[in-house]
Amino acid sequence: MILLKNLSLRRSAKILLDNASVSINPGEKVGLVGRNGAGKSSLFALLNGTLHEDKGDFSIPSQWRMAQVAQDMPETSESATEFVIAGDTALVAAQAEVSAAEAGDDGERMAHAYMALHDAGAHDAQSRAQALILGLGFQVRELNQPVSSFSGGWRMRLQLARALMCPSDLLLLDEPTNHLDLDALVWLEAWLKKYPGTLLVISHDREFLDAVTRVTLHIENGQLTRYGGNYSTFEDMHAEQMALQQAAYARQQDKIAHLQKFIDRFKAKASKAKQAQSRVKALDRMARLAPLLASADFTFEFKEPQNLPNPMLTIDDASFGYPPPADAPPGTSPTVIARHVSKSVFAGQRIGILGANGQGKSTLVKTIARALPVVEGEVVEGKGLNIGYFAQQELDVLRPADTPLEHMIRLARDVIANGGAGQFSSREQDLRNFLGTFNFSGDMVKQAVGTMSGGEKARLVLCMIVWQRPNLLLLDEPTNHLDLATREALAMALNEFEGTVMLVSHDRALLRAVCDEFWLVSRGGVEPFDGDLDDYQRYLLEESRRLRESLREAGRATEPPKTAPSPIPQKCAVPSGKLKPLKQSLEKLDSSLAALHAEKAALEARLAGALSVGEITETGRQIQQINDELEREEEKWLELSGQIEALETASA
Repeated sequence: MILLKNLSLRRSAKILLDNASVSINPGEKVGLVGRNGAGKSSLFALLNGTLHEDKGDFSIPSQWRMAQVAQDMPETSESATEFVIAGDTALVAAQAEVSAAEAGDDGERMAHAYMALHDAGAHDAQSRAQALILGLGFQVRELNQPVSSFSGGWRMRLQLARALMCPSDLLLLDEPTNHLDLDALVWLEAWLKKYPGTLLVISHDREFLDAVTRVTLHIENGQLTRYGGNYSTFEDMHAEQMALQQAAYARQQDKIAHLQKFIDRFKAKASKAKQAQSRVKALDRMARLAPLLASADFTFEFKEPQNLPNPMLTIDDASFGYPPPADAPPGTSPTVIARHVSKSVFAGQRIGILGANGQGKSTLVKTIARALPVVEGEVVEGKGLNIGYFAQQELDVLRPADTPLEHMIRLARDVIANGGAGQFSSREQDLRNFLGTFNFSGDMVKQAVGTMSGGEKARLVLCMIVWQRPNLLLLDEPTNHLDLATREALAMALNEFEGTVMLVSHDRALLRAVCDEFWLVSRGGVEPFDGDLDDYQRYLLEESRRLRESLREAGRATEPPKTAPSPIPQKCAVPSGKLKPLKQSLEKLDSSLAALHAEKAALEARLAGALSVGEITETGRQIQQINDELEREEEKWLELSGQIEALETASA
């Protein structure tokens, strides 16, 4: 198990853990929670060895293999599949051993190396890696694209797939749901539920924590407290604990006041001096309880819109997509994602936009936000429509060298230049005050945005949107980088917003709290989705199953015909002294081929029976693996037969 005993941990002058003790048992799935800056990532650094304890005892089983998501942005021309396969450290080590054995021409070492390579799963490494890549939202056509061709968010998904590919006893995941769509998030939950090792995860997604974890570690005031249960259970138990702590503190204050009153009253009287002195000693011995210092939660609100056009906008037989690349030949048609969409958006609606990855959710939102042109048809805006748009890449658009105040001043100038004068106050002091309502106070208003955390940047974007007083909010994954408190503040603000909300998010708690209807972007269209989010998760699993089936069928249809191996040149003939070991190897291959044919026949017979879709898929995959193995073994058999024949001919 992992054991921390009376452990102290600091970074620079800040004490993160102070005499903290906790244990984590093998196989437990643990959620690590606490406010930003409490020390969650530092605890991960302790576990992976990049940070060492300042005091106390820390132990982790030496034989445990550890996996975690690398935080660097990979720059490599390797294909996505090759990059993820390289995350399997056991396989990479086995491949290196095979190369070393072959270079040394050591037959016995080669035999052991090839056995280790087989045990490491070399035969199905590619299929395992591609299953991870596709599960995390990539398209089939992207499996062999170079890693460097993907954007930052997609490269981080590949880093996540690489970590999942690594055989491990301990898996550390720090905000793994950032940059994931809901379909990829549902897949990741299912994968982690089956993970057999010990899992520690930092996340601000309450439904993800509830689905995956069964233990919660809370970091607060330098202490680690273990709770048996998921995040919702922790919330209930923590609230009860806080109430008990406050009550105990109040009782102790009453007792202290009573003792002090007695001391003050009788300390000067000789007849009561002894009793007064005993009460002074009792007061000194008392372990003082700290008052409950609940940090003020962040809250904000959207200003009342200037007007509410109704309908907000009307989509009339429109097609959505994106224009051809700048270097495309003249006349290249735009890529169309959704066609013949006819919808109206009314004042006060709360619309959640659902759809599997790549179906066009962001394309739809970008088109409504005027960031993309309509390919066909039209989007008619209501008079006075004022859009507040939070894009997935919005944080990248912020200027790293500028301060929050400079961002607000530039925004005010742009609004005034576009005819917004008189609706907003653009005085610098008013802008400072407004930033203060979003927790940008004091020197923070002059801090470079590039030095801020992702959560602080997201708060700045929200601040800029709120200041513009929109009547239609288009929010595309607004919760990336937001902690739980800020997510709850966003949900409350959206519920009180008098305008219209259109929301794309993988945060199911936010979708449940805000949206009362859903649109489904799927298979080239946009339709109402009548179910709830639980129904949608079932729909995603069905879509994933359908995709796997279609990929399997496509793989069978495009499987290249097997070609006969090239004749063995005469120069490959072996010396006569090696004839006997060659014949022994050939006999072993005969036995191996017979066993493989028998296994294949048994699987084909099983396939003819009544099986579920999942069992059919798994059986088909096993048959494909055996076919690949048969092909390799037959090639070895032909090569050995040619060598034996050449040797016998030479010695005749």
